[in-house]
Order: sequence, then structure tokens, then C-alpha cells
Amino acid sequence: QVHLVESGGGLVHPGGSRRLSCAPSGSIFGLVAMGWDRRVPGKERELVASITDGGRTDYADSVKGRFAISRDPTDNTAYLQMNNLEPEDTGLYFCWANVLDMSTKRKFNIWGEGTQVTVSS
Repeated sequence: QVHLVESGGGLVHPGGSRRLSCAPSGSIFGLVAMGWDRRVPGKERELVASITDGGRTDYADSVKGRFAISRDPTDNTAYLQMNNLEPEDTGLYFCWANVLDMSTKRKFNIWGEGTQVTVSS
């Protein structure tokens, strides 16, 4: 069973930058898309950014122009470059991969365990 391992979280000052990484533990077959969600206490989980296997990206309005998602197609490691961070960006960031099971033709998600990002002075 492939799982995702996130890294790069930590404490950053407002206006600072941080890059999150999401590395699969093995090969992923049938990858459809990868992305990042975040969970903030008291709020619903929010889709932050996603990237399809073809490279199309999508962002939450709150991070457009500040965050950039990318993926290394050689090993399917995903990255989330976060710039000009704000205290409102504080949260637990989860990586996910949406995969198509070739035998059943059904899609399913693989999740990481999350990495905490805290933006504070």
C-alpha cells in the first residue's frame, strides 16, 4: 500500500515563505491528480491547491498569487511553494493523490498524515 509522506512544515513569520513536499512511498499507477488540503481548527477542511497528471493547476481564492503547486513526474513528488504567508494560512496541511484503479475503473484517494504550518510573529 503506497502512502504519502509530507515534509516542510514549521514555524514561519508573516510574509515569509515555505515549501512543502509530498513524496509517495512507492510507485503510483493511474495517477489522476495530486493536491493539498489544509485544516484549521473551527473550520472545514479547505482544498488549497491541486495539479492534474497533465499539469493543470487549481487554487483556492485565498492563496492565488501566493502559492504554487508543482509535481515531479519522474517520482510523483508534489510540492507546494508558499510565499507571502499570512497568519490565516496557519493549519495542518495534508497531501493527497487521486488514483484510478485500472482494474475496477474506480477512483480513490491516498492521504498523507499532514504537516503543520504555523505563521506567527
